[in-house]
Amino acid sequence: SLILTLGKREPATSKAERALQDQKGGDKIRRGDSQLLGGAALPGIQRQQERSITPSQDAEGLTATMKFEKQPEGKRAEPSKLETKEPKVEEEAEMEEEEEDDSEGLIEFFSSYRELFQFFCNNTTIHGAIRLVCSKRNKMKTAFWSVLFFLTFGLMYWQFGIIYADYFSFPVNLNLNLNSDRLTFPAVTLCTLNPYRYSALQHDLEDLDRITHRTLMDMYKYNMSLGQKKPSRKRRSRSLYYHIQRHPLRRQKRDTQGSVEDNNPEVGMNDWRIGFILWNENKTDCFHQMYSSGVDAVREWYSFHYLNILARLPSTKDLDESNFESFIYACRFNDASCNKANYTHFHHPIYGNCYTFNDNSSTLWMSSLPGINNGLSLVVRTEQNDFIPLLSTATGARVMVHGQNEPAFMDEGGFNVRPGMETSISMRKETTNRLGGSYSDCTENGSDVPVKNLYPSQYTEQVCIRSCFQTIMVERCGCGHYFYPLPPGAVYCDYTKHPGWGYCYYKLQAEFKTGFLDCFSKCRKPCKVTEYKLSAGYSRWPSAASEAWVFHMLSRQNRYNITSKRNGIAKVNIFFQEWNYKSNGESPAFTVVTLLSQLGNQWSLWFGSSVLSVIEMAELIFDFLAVTCILAFQWAYLHRSSDLPASSSHDNSAFCTAPSMPGAPPHLPVASGVATLPSYHSLELLAVHSLPCRGKE
Repeated sequence: SLILTLGKREPATSKAERALQDQKGGDKIRRGDSQLLGGAALPGIQRQQERSITPSQDAEGLTATMKFEKQPEGKRAEPSKLETKEPKVEEEAEMEEEEEDDSEGLIEFFSSYRELFQFFCNNTTIHGAIRLVCSKRNKMKTAFWSVLFFLTFGLMYWQFGIIYADYFSFPVNLNLNLNSDRLTFPAVTLCTLNPYRYSALQHDLEDLDRITHRTLMDMYKYNMSLGQKKPSRKRRSRSLYYHIQRHPLRRQKRDTQGSVEDNNPEVGMNDWRIGFILWNENKTDCFHQMYSSGVDAVREWYSFHYLNILARLPSTKDLDESNFESFIYACRFNDASCNKANYTHFHHPIYGNCYTFNDNSSTLWMSSLPGINNGLSLVVRTEQNDFIPLLSTATGARVMVHGQNEPAFMDEGGFNVRPGMETSISMRKETTNRLGGSYSDCTENGSDVPVKNLYPSQYTEQVCIRSCFQTIMVERCGCGHYFYPLPPGAVYCDYTKHPGWGYCYYKLQAEFKTGFLDCFSKCRKPCKVTEYKLSAGYSRWPSAASEAWVFHMLSRQNRYNITSKRNGIAKVNIFFQEWNYKSNGESPAFTVVTLLSQLGNQWSLWFGSSVLSVIEMAELIFDFLAVTCILAFQWAYLHRSSDLPASSSHDNSAFCTAPSMPGAPPHLPVASGVATLPSYHSLELLAVHSLPCRGKE
């Protein structure tokens, strides 16, 4: 029985079980040897375990075993005393194994996904997770709660997606405030509506007036008087006359694009359009600039050639006759008279001499009270004694209210003052503060706008748009328009130097209006804007009862001696309507606090949990990744070990050596304190050698 027990190959067990089995086997050998051979047999067995066992030594062990079986029962009962110690040894081994299992390390991970999931469901604070474990014996309930759990998760994260979409759209709230305080009076610009005296510029406009007179005679049978001045006998430039003739006024039918050979149809037909054709420099393409109104067509055609003439003049400062006293008869603000320190002057090629009051050149005016008596009051001259007839078709004056650091664009924000009338303009201030950054595309000062500011003023949207158009025109046409400032190194357009600039300008303007130039997308709105809402009222001034003494006083003080008295003057009053001004501000509608509140509401609605539950979910994800990495590493290590060549786990060469001769020195032990048992092959060899001995006996 001892031979069969030692010859079997036992499966792999734990360290504690192998140690317990080795201890039991050693105790049995020691007990059998001590009973059979007395105290001398036990060292022999121990020496056999410490050295390599030979066949002769195996035979001696078998003989000792057989003798032990022949002993009487009294002597064999003595080893039972030693066997009583076996349960104690087993208990100690089990206790040591439990201590090893119960001991905790600094960092521990789960050995499987199942263990991880069960631990999470049993210990989490998320509602409903425990139902996935407690109902595992009922597959229907487990499936139901699993579907419900993951469906709830999906709905919650769907709501999370909506909340995040709202947050990253950066909505704003509009805040309206009414403030009451002393108000800074805005800048006021007033223009004469006549760029130059016709008598000073008539010599340069002689050819243009003659061609215009012939055109009006041919098209409308109108004989325009050229004035009393005789034509100059000085030889005119043939190039100017040639270019004017190159772009004549034409009539064409509304349903056709080509010009009509007969340029003298009957006047009054409604199916004709008036305009002019502009050719490029090589005459390979043309642009039709047409108008439904003959008055607009003639004025635009005349202005086009007029700007070419101004661009050819070496200097227009000699033609500018700025005289503040001859245009503004009276000026008063808050019952105080104005002086030259309160205004600045500039010249516009269409609107003439312009005067800006209360700009940054002097101390700003403050309005302490609302009403017509606490604002700016002006008496201006509006007679048209020496106006250019085909260019200045309106009478009166043009006024515009704007900020101190903003240029006056009279063709966009201004309006005309009627002669012989008192115009009362009431203002209401309104400020707008926009949020920059991610909330809007506004700009603080225009430094981040890809358009260079050509105006000597602060950034506004209109300044940027005009600068953008002028820059593109200089790039494409090779010259700039006379209305706008020039970039460095550029010149104004003149068809003696740039024959096709008219075609380029009007085609570029058509692209600008349709948005092809991207100036509107490049020029962003400023974040801080101050606007003035205007409302005007008109009354006859002076009245019939007071006009006599008013005109008499003006003639004495301002040398007012025109024939048509009422149509020669006008009065303008500009004032604040009330103290209150409206302030529009923007504030974030979806802040970080609102985002967290919305997320917490959804989390509590679907799972009834808190922030700590979110941390538990993060911990679950971390543990899942850690277990995945550990299992992957183990799989890779085992897969790599299986690819290596297999080697024998037992070295049986010691048991196959020749029998030791009498008197030979014993073999050295493999390791101190480790008993080496005979292998299966050595025990079979021992049984073969012992059979003949038994036969002889």
